[in-house]
Amino acid sequence: MRVVDPIFAMARFQELLRTANNLRLLAELARSGGEMSKIADLVDNYLGSPLMQACVERFRAVPGGAQMLEERYPPLQPDLEALSQLPVGTLGQRYAQLIRTLDHDPDFFRPRDIDTEERWLTQRIASTHDIHHVVCGFGTEVPGEMGVLWLTALQIGFPPYVLLGNVGQLATFRLHNERFPLLSQAVAQGAALARMASCLAAVRWEEGWQKPLHQWRQELGIMDPADGEPWGLDRQIGALSGQ
Repeated sequence: MRVVDPIFAMARFQELLRTANNLRLLAELARSGGEMSKIADLVDNYLGSPLMQACVERFRAVPGGAQMLEERYPPLQPDLEALSQLPVGTLGQRYAQLIRTLDHDPDFFRPRDIDTEERWLTQRIASTHDIHHVVCGFGTEVPGEMGVLWLTALQIGFPPYVLLGNVGQLATFRLHNERFPLLSQAVAQGAALARMASCLAAVRWEEGWQKPLHQWRQELGIMDPADGEPWGLDRQIGALSGQ
C-alpha cells in the first residue's frame, strides 16, 4: 500500500485551494471591469506559493536583484510636483506627464508590509509598473498593458502577470477576435523587449529621475520602444519630445 507524505499532501491541497481561489478572483475581476482591488487580491493570492518563491529566486539571480532584496530597497514615493519640473524628455518628467495626463493615482497599488522577500518584490513590481510603461513606451490601454505584463512575466516569472497575460490573450482570442491581431503584436513586442533588455524590476529608477529617457533606454538595451505604435504611449499623452 502506498503511503502518502502528509506534508506533501497538505501542500498539494493548499495549491488546489489557491487555484480555486484564482478562478474565483478572475471571475470577479472580469465582472468588475478590471478593478484595481481585484487585481491586488489576485496578486496577493500568490504570496507564499511555490511559484512566487521561484519568482523571488529568479529575481535574486539577476544583476542587482540580490542586493535590493537584502536591503529591502525603499518603496517608490514619487514627488509628482518636483518630477514635473524636470526637463522635458527625462524619465521623471515623462512619468509625471503620464500620471497627470491620464489622471492615474500614483499610489494605486495596495499598501503592503515588506517584511518578507516575496512581499517586498510584489510591492516593488506594483509600485514601478507605470515606470515600465514609460521606459518601454507602451500605452495603458489593453494591448499596451498586456505588453508590459508579459515583459515582467517573462523576465522574472511574476505569477500573477503570467496568469493575467494568458487569460487576457485567451479571452481576447475567444470573445473579441477582431482585437487579437493588435494585442498579439503588442505582446510580441513586450516579449522581444523582455529578452533584449536588462531586468526592469531590478532598476533603481529613483536614482535617475533626471536622466533623459533615451539614455535610460540605451543603458537598459531597450532599442525598439513602443511609443509610436498603435498600442504606444504617444497616442495617449503626446509624442516624446527631443527623443
